[in-house]
Amino acid sequence: MADNSRQTVKVNMEGVPEQLVFGLDIGTRSIVGTVGFKSSTNGFVVVAQVCKEHQTRAMLDGQIHDIGKVALTIEEVHKKLEDMTGRRFKDVCIAAAGRVLKTVEAESQMVFQSDTVITSEHIYTLDMLGIENAYSILRDEKKTDDIRFYCVGYSVKRYYQNDYIISNLEGHKAMSIKAELIATFLPNEVVDGLYAAVERAGLYVANLTLEPIAAINVAIPEKFRLLNIALVDVGAGTSDISITKDGSIIAYGMIPSAGDEFTECIAKHYLTDFNEADKLKCASTINTEVEFYDIMGLPQRVSSEEIADVVEEAVKSTTKSIADKIMELNGGKSSSAVFVVGGGGKIKGFTESLAEYLGLQKERVALRGSEVLGNVEFMQDDIKVDSLLVTPVGICLNYYEQRNNFIFVTVNGERIKLYDNSKLTIMDAAIQMGFPNVDLFPKRGKTLIYFVNGEKRMLRGSEGEAAIVRLNGRQTGMSTSLEQNSKIDIIPSTRGSDAVLEISSLPEYSSSMNIIFNGKEITCPRFVTVNGELVSGFYEVQDLDRIEILGYYTLEQVLEFMDIIYRGKVYVNNVIAPMDTKVYDNFSIICEIMKEEPNYTELMEKYGEGQFPVTSDLLYKEDEKDLKEAEWEVPEPQEEPLYKEEYIPDSEDIAGSAISTQDMPVPAAGSTEEDLTDSVNIIVNGDPVVLEGKQKYILVDVLDFYPVDTSVAHGDHLETSVNGMACDFTMPVKSGDVVRIEWVER
Repeated sequence: MADNSRQTVKVNMEGVPEQLVFGLDIGTRSIVGTVGFKSSTNGFVVVAQVCKEHQTRAMLDGQIHDIGKVALTIEEVHKKLEDMTGRRFKDVCIAAAGRVLKTVEAESQMVFQSDTVITSEHIYTLDMLGIENAYSILRDEKKTDDIRFYCVGYSVKRYYQNDYIISNLEGHKAMSIKAELIATFLPNEVVDGLYAAVERAGLYVANLTLEPIAAINVAIPEKFRLLNIALVDVGAGTSDISITKDGSIIAYGMIPSAGDEFTECIAKHYLTDFNEADKLKCASTINTEVEFYDIMGLPQRVSSEEIADVVEEAVKSTTKSIADKIMELNGGKSSSAVFVVGGGGKIKGFTESLAEYLGLQKERVALRGSEVLGNVEFMQDDIKVDSLLVTPVGICLNYYEQRNNFIFVTVNGERIKLYDNSKLTIMDAAIQMGFPNVDLFPKRGKTLIYFVNGEKRMLRGSEGEAAIVRLNGRQTGMSTSLEQNSKIDIIPSTRGSDAVLEISSLPEYSSSMNIIFNGKEITCPRFVTVNGELVSGFYEVQDLDRIEILGYYTLEQVLEFMDIIYRGKVYVNNVIAPMDTKVYDNFSIICEIMKEEPNYTELMEKYGEGQFPVTSDLLYKEDEKDLKEAEWEVPEPQEEPLYKEEYIPDSEDIAGSAISTQDMPVPAAGSTEEDLTDSVNIIVNGDPVVLEGKQKYILVDVLDFYPVDTSVAHGDHLETSVNGMACDFTMPVKSGDVVRIEWVER
């Protein structure tokens, strides 16, 4: 395409809609600007088009090397189009060459709870999920690589409705939909360079695609994609490749070799500068002879055939690389046909050489131009329709298919690119830049897990502060919508304090035990063991501690807790009890206590230092006469029943101790335990039972002689009766009584 940037031709804008698409094909040798709109027949109308060549080699192999100079060329093209149309354009569509192109195949699926009518929104979401999956695959492959990639376009290979292939999902009902697609990625320096040049020229990128995607949408319509066809877009710096098969695009690729290699051969052979050699190359494609001036200023005339011979080796090298890439992308074999577009492919011998390396007939490799632009209308009379226009028109058409693909935002000073689905939020930007999820949300302190009487419990740590998020300087939330060039600052969330628990905070510990000691109610804290060790209420629980909160004291522990020095025998619930007797809530204890401490000096003189008994059991065993000067207090026995109905001890707990509600005076001197015992014959649940070892019995004593499991409920409640009359465990029992103790359901 000729450089028409200096021409000023006004375009008749009558009947042209207000909404126009502005596309830029930023190539290695030239920039082509196109303004147009999609017609009612789904064709495309080119309102105006301008081509401007770079004055220097500001781009090489599709990569911008001098952003400032490229931006100036973009400004010239932009201004010329505005002058020609009388319209103002701020948004522009661009395409990136496939330099260092990465192609990833991925799938995505959506499952519904019931048959759902598929809408365009469902399809769009399905595509976006596929792109995200492709990006995850690429990240996994590149996890040791510092290069960051951006998705510059994608093509859906096929859609599935309930696992069946379908060409268009919209309007159908489905329980599940699936997509198989190819996503293409380029390194960030390629994309960022394009964006920087466009933005420096005062434009905003509305859509970014890949050059082979743009080209194939024009050169190979969907009706031809059942065939295995390769499209090669031969530019100045790169040759971009795309392949169709079975109705979809199956692969994209690129080689960094194209028309500039031919130009360099001409420049070296004929001793011209690069720009003059490029003009010589282009002229040779349309004329039989060309004229030029060498670096000495001498005029030269050569035939196009001679130029073809000069570039023959470079053409063979390039076409062989293209053929190898096509076969690599096509599963190791040649495609059925090849379409060639772009100025670099117009050099004589190019298509013939490519056909030879692919093993195809010459007719199967063809340069495509006006044939594939039949559905495109040009309002300018001076435009020559050829293969150079395929990619610029495709860039504009792509706007309608993948509109507003990307936006740039800044997160904590880092500029990142997001695929824009019109629903982007700050959360999406944070995820894209790799901001740790744990730093977005409040973090709890360490959770404490422990066990109380075998029951697993958990205490969560306190919650920290949420991340502080600012959008363009104003504090906001993670769900706030994003726009182009948004500036985001995120201060990470904080962690709360770890869970801390003292034994005294446990509800079981707060319920103290009440013991009736010599007629007075004494309150005792619960005994607690942790991992088998006795601890106080101030113990700080550690992770996985096993805590046992005992519902009883031993008699010895009670006396030690009260710091009691006793004399003689000790009674628990009016029954003589050894020191290991378990004392539960509301049990009574009766014993003789000494008002004053014994005279330990006298005891040492009597027994010798370190030899006298020091335990309470020994201290008052036989030597009452030696302590007759000490003053003792002997309490009266309790007259009220000391056993409360609410407490039902199990058989293990009451082993070794009997309970009675009868008045039990302190035994007279000389009496023995055997003098107070008698046996009682009763019937319990139909079975004969003999009660022995005591003089009098109450119903709870039966549990010592008849097995009834009271540790675990085996029904709604435990029914008790004596001789058919319902009663509690304090009911006296005598010989001949018929007793019933059973778990029943209400």
